[in-house]
Amino acid sequence: MNFYYVMPEIVLLSMTCFVLILDLFIPKSMKRLTYLASQLAVIFTFIAIIKTYSYPEIVGLDFFGGQVIIDNLSQVMKAFMCVVVFFIFWYSGQYVKARDIPLGEYNTMLLFALLGMFTIVSGASLLTLYLGIELYSLALYALVASERKNSIATEAGMKYFVLGALASGFLLYGFSLIYGATGYLTLSDINTVLQANEHTSLLFSLGLVFVIVGMAFKLGAAPFHMWMPDIYQGAPTSVTLIIGTVPKLAILGLVFRVLYDMAGGLQADWYFYLMIISVCSMIIGNLLAVAQSNLKRMLAYSAIGHMGFVLLGIIAGSDSGLSAALFYMFVYTLMSLAAFGLIIICSRVGFEAEEISDFKGLSSRNPWIAVLVLIVMLSMAGIPPLLGFYAKLVVIESVLLAGHLNLAIIAMLASVVGVFYYLRVIKVMYFDKPEDPAPLALCKHMNVVISVNSLSLVFLGLFPGLLFG
Repeated sequence: MNFYYVMPEIVLLSMTCFVLILDLFIPKSMKRLTYLASQLAVIFTFIAIIKTYSYPEIVGLDFFGGQVIIDNLSQVMKAFMCVVVFFIFWYSGQYVKARDIPLGEYNTMLLFALLGMFTIVSGASLLTLYLGIELYSLALYALVASERKNSIATEAGMKYFVLGALASGFLLYGFSLIYGATGYLTLSDINTVLQANEHTSLLFSLGLVFVIVGMAFKLGAAPFHMWMPDIYQGAPTSVTLIIGTVPKLAILGLVFRVLYDMAGGLQADWYFYLMIISVCSMIIGNLLAVAQSNLKRMLAYSAIGHMGFVLLGIIAGSDSGLSAALFYMFVYTLMSLAAFGLIIICSRVGFEAEEISDFKGLSSRNPWIAVLVLIVMLSMAGIPPLLGFYAKLVVIESVLLAGHLNLAIIAMLASVVGVFYYLRVIKVMYFDKPEDPAPLALCKHMNVVISVNSLSLVFLGLFPGLLFG
């Protein structure tokens, strides 16, 4: 039974090894087979998740001696990750091929990263969680520097590796202090020890601070956000697309595991730290985004602001607050997926459409793509009736119900600032003359994929209960 209920991980690992071996032996002219095999890997993994999710009696049980937990949170997050990664493969296929990024290595690293994220959201032990963090992080370090002829990407990869290693060091040191304070590695055992003691030890509190710092860095929340703008801008856009979506979902799973499965009864100990990080993220992210002319840097600072909103739901501490945080992260992932997908679609060989000025007059070059950019920007700004509005609404409602009126006011003011820089992109598209008047041509399948992704923000905004449920 242990192995049956980790079937998604087994399927994903087996298919990843198959893709790796396939890429080694097939000729260069048939490298596209690795791309198709990678998509099949995600599909088979998704099916395995659905099959194991159909047995609700095991939900919440520990496996492998308490190292792994299968519950609603892990299964839903895994399924959503598979959907996002499937879209990532669609967006990045032509981009990777045109930029001379090794296709087999790119696909394999992305699948290994996905496996690491699965390990995080199902982790019930400090060791399992750290194993997942390192697996996905190492894969992403390699992906950032994967464009061989791009020195900027190589520099971004080195920055990401050094700063990411520092954050992993904080997490590992925090985990070691928690183990030293409690004598246990499994989250449930640590929680039992904490509930049995009236006062937490200084050693445990110090370890928790280190862990929160490490998680905030991985999440890209201020004031631990220094890596995000440079990495977003320097990495190939197909890799920025990965960094800006699924890893944030996995780290939210880590936050849930650590702060609630392990230290759920100690909200008074970590609540103040999260409140500072959330407020700093909303203020710094939205204010600095206003000054950016590079669209990828703007979206990086925007992401910092969005992480502040996600943390609001966790600060609320209620079931509705946690639901709102998870829902907001799902919505942000969909919006970020569409935003970077549009940048990829508007780029071509030798030209990256990453400056806001590159979108001048897009409405005359390709009216439909301009409409999709409009939808994504308005949704990120939180304009009704798009999905981004509903996400912000439920998060602000949760902190109001928890009695944090001051946080709700800061969140609304930050949203107002955010509207400005999103509207600037729309203004450039519809009111400025294009620098290149040639029509923007797209292949049909990319047009379909980006349309489905972007229009889902409209459909789910009108019927948010379909996702929020």
